[in-house]
Amino acid sequence: MTYCLLLLSVVAVTAAVPVPRVLTRAKWPEREPVVALWVWQCLVATVLLCCLTALALGAAAVFGTVRAQLFAPAPPAVTAAYDLSAASPWTTVLTVLLASGAAWTTAMLGRELVEARRRRTRAREHLRDRAPDLPAGLPEGRGPLLVLEEEYPDAWWMPGSPPQLIVTTGALQRLTDHQLDAVLTHERGHARARHDWLLHLSTALATGFPRVPLFAHFCEQTHRLVELSADDTASRRCGHLTTALALIELNQHRGVLSCASSHRLLGERVDRLLEPPPRLDRRHRALTTAAAALVPFVPLLITFAPGLTALP
Repeated sequence: MTYCLLLLSVVAVTAAVPVPRVLTRAKWPEREPVVALWVWQCLVATVLLCCLTALALGAAAVFGTVRAQLFAPAPPAVTAAYDLSAASPWTTVLTVLLASGAAWTTAMLGRELVEARRRRTRAREHLRDRAPDLPAGLPEGRGPLLVLEEEYPDAWWMPGSPPQLIVTTGALQRLTDHQLDAVLTHERGHARARHDWLLHLSTALATGFPRVPLFAHFCEQTHRLVELSADDTASRRCGHLTTALALIELNQHRGVLSCASSHRLLGERVDRLLEPPPRLDRRHRALTTAAAALVPFVPLLITFAPGLTALP
């Protein structure tokens, strides 16, 4: 069991510290934001699985009740292969730390979901008072659409029950039909991919563990990559130029082309749409996705290795 815990710790530290720093310096995520999001999620899943399996093994070594329940269906040779009879002091300390981390992670996720629900409730109450009826003649087939009386152009997707796509009267007045279609397609791209859940997860992990490089970079990159992914969804339907012009029109009053750090992502998105980077070929994309999908199985292989070698 000592070797299993050691290997799990090495895999978790490797996935949590050096790999994210290398990934943030890579150029290909800008070309393939969907694949990059998948890679980041696989890294996070790897770290969480390492911690969870290490917690299960440590608890089985420290507490006889847990060991009896966890290894109840296993033959005696499998239980003996894990050498759970004598738990060292550092195993007890590691188990307590992992249990505390699991409880803290659960608390942060619950807090983020509760806060998000509270924000959506307040926003819906605010919109209910400000939104007029849908103007006659607006093209149909755009999904649940709510028009908000506002001079500044804007549009966003509000998840919940029911989900709501919101657009301001300023956007209806300033954007052309094609630009409006690009904006709504962008927001529908967020909704179809359920980016809100991914943002909640990344925010909760970064809030709970701000000093862990993986979780800090995961939150930062997720907020960036979901926008690039939605831009690609809109540009495939409406064209790169139309999507870029719609983005400029929506954010011109915010200084979209300024050099301020808060606006830098908007400028990068416009530049990326006007000069699309070369995309990965299909074979490279498939290999990257397959490799990322296999990474979370590493903790499971490490955990089950003693049991598999003990089987006749």
